[in-house]
Amino acid sequence: MYGDIVAFAMSMPEWVHALAEIGTDAGLLLFAALFAVAFWRARAAPDRDLALTLTGPFAVVAAYVLSEVVKLLIKEERPCRGGIATIAACPPVGDWSFPSNHAVIAAASAGALTLVWRRLAWLVLPLAALMAFSRVFVGVHYPHDVAIGYLFGVTMAPLLALLMIGAFTPLVRRTRQWLPPAWRESQAR
Repeated sequence: MYGDIVAFAMSMPEWVHALAEIGTDAGLLLFAALFAVAFWRARAAPDRDLALTLTGPFAVVAAYVLSEVVKLLIKEERPCRGGIATIAACPPVGDWSFPSNHAVIAAASAGALTLVWRRLAWLVLPLAALMAFSRVFVGVHYPHDVAIGYLFGVTMAPLLALLMIGAFTPLVRRTRQWLPPAWRESQAR
């Protein structure tokens, strides 16, 4: 399947290649902007809701770190080392393939955003899947690398965010106490 996808990708026009290469990173920038908007929307919410919004990015980082540990344990070679022409340059030796970190980060971001802003699910979950697939399309991952990476990220980030909520809620409460009274009152409206 990997060979068929890469062969199809290589037959596409150059602008599709460029879009596939920058798409994953551009999608991650969109997710970062959506985290900022989610924080802005939750700034006047109850302490627990704001804390849950703030745990999202931390949960994404934690999911990424856990995926790195899995990579170091499994050490699966990249498929692009097999002599197949690919769109993207093959990462250096020692940069393992399973699971795809891009897929983990994209899906973790989508999962964490969906946890705090459910109406975004229709946008962020398919976008994360497309970003994950782009890693196979450009030739640097096997399909199972991105499928497992997606499932890992979309489940781990919300779970980790919910586990962190107990630590973040008191921090939010204390931080809000330090704010000037006029600002606290304007947020309460």
